[in-house]
Amino acid sequence: MADTNTIQEVIDYLHSIAPNHLQEAYDNAGLIVGSAKTVCTGVVTCLDSTEAVVDEAISQGANLIVAHHPIVFSGLKRFNGTSYVERVVMKAITQGVAIFAIHTNLDNVQQNGVNHQIADRIGLQDTQILLPKNPNNITIGSGMVGTLVEPMEELDFLHHLKQVMQVNVIKYTALRGKKVAKVAVCGGSGGFLLESAVAAGADIFITADYKYHEYFDADGRIIIADIGHYESEQFTSDLLQELISNKFSTFAARCTEIKTNPVKYL
Repeated sequence: MADTNTIQEVIDYLHSIAPNHLQEAYDNAGLIVGSAKTVCTGVVTCLDSTEAVVDEAISQGANLIVAHHPIVFSGLKRFNGTSYVERVVMKAITQGVAIFAIHTNLDNVQQNGVNHQIADRIGLQDTQILLPKNPNNITIGSGMVGTLVEPMEELDFLHHLKQVMQVNVIKYTALRGKKVAKVAVCGGSGGFLLESAVAAGADIFITADYKYHEYFDADGRIIIADIGHYESEQFTSDLLQELISNKFSTFAARCTEIKTNPVKYL
């Protein structure tokens, strides 16, 4: 067993689970800051790379942050600290902390992916990708659909959802007066999958970032349940920490203790 592992080895392992080529065209997953050749001294996993998370990594002697969301989506023209993105990148560079993001590629895999974890927490079985990218490979694509072990009354299911996903608020459309048996999920902004959820026969579609007028699209065919972007993906940090810890023993991998959700509730 090696006495050390490089950041590249961590990246290669994570890409063996969610290959980088599976990310969406708009995405910027991958190594954003730092050198892959550096020996990894520790990992902090998180949903979002914020200044506080960089400080946390420094305090723990960790030189790699593995995040779900990329801190940089488009080109940065200046580095003068006027935005939080610039400040995070500047601090990470000056303190020798690498930032790696595994975003839509982790969304798009069936096993050990974001939506599989959500489905597990809810208690779904017989899960499959909701919208495969290729009909010849149904293990790659967007969202997930599965069935409950036993159908539940709609309000009972919503209370169950609130508990297992640890959410403060669920915004949902009109109940349909039938039990929930089949459930579709998509972590983050999944509104584009509504018709796929309806076509799959789902009784409820759980996702985030719905706009007011988009709720009307349920049209009595399905229940839309918006649980919040952070809330739907918050356990991705635990998923990444578990994957890394089970693979590597030459450094510690810890979940961030920083709640990076920018949305507050009263």
